[in-house]
Amino acid sequence: MRNRIVAITGASRGIGAACAEVFAAAGARVALLARSGDEVQALADRIGPAALALPCDVGDAAAVQHAVDRVVAWGGRLDVLVNNAGVIDPIARLSDADPDAFARAVQINLNGVFFGMRAAIPVMRAQGAGTIITVSSGAAHNPLEGWGAYCSAKAGAAMLTRVAHLEEAGNGLRIMGLSPGTVATDMQVKIKASGINPVSQLDPGVHIPADWPARALLWMCGPGADDWLGKEISLRDEAIRRAAGLI
Repeated sequence: MRNRIVAITGASRGIGAACAEVFAAAGARVALLARSGDEVQALADRIGPAALALPCDVGDAAAVQHAVDRVVAWGGRLDVLVNNAGVIDPIARLSDADPDAFARAVQINLNGVFFGMRAAIPVMRAQGAGTIITVSSGAAHNPLEGWGAYCSAKAGAAMLTRVAHLEEAGNGLRIMGLSPGTVATDMQVKIKASGINPVSQLDPGVHIPADWPARALLWMCGPGADDWLGKEISLRDEAIRRAAGLI
């Protein structure tokens, strides 16, 4: 990954922040996109000159395009895009969910993935190479009470990833998804506090650390993950954990 240019959305905390540190440690130059400008700048300062902080709302198509343009101007190319940004809110049954909050969740969790792909694909296609990874969820494939917005948007993003692979594999792009399982992040704190559905009842000790999916994402950028192009890798699979060097 030395001197590869990697853009990560939702990079201010959780999986995104861990991903920034893991990729930078592997020699990559990392562009950190997040709404939390101060937090993402603090992370970039810790990483050093190999990091660029870019305040960006992934739910805004123009903002994402502007951010990718800045990444290319900074690094000269774009080798990897990690579509990680996501929100769990609103946690509510469909009959009680606020329509604006529901739409905002879809805007970030689904449209944000599309906006990232739309901006990155032409750059990577012109290079003849590039990797795009969508951070997915088991919720993309299993309905959960109170998570109507999250499940629906993640399901859409999973299919969007498959479509992108279908369209762009012939142009040299590597596109796939990662379902990390339950991860010890701020999102799990919100889920626990909601008390809704079985996920909120999990003991916090069962959640994996954020550096596990980050290290898996790094592994996915290499040829070891080529058998999963166009598919979704699950960290629940022990064979995958071993292949990625997690256990």
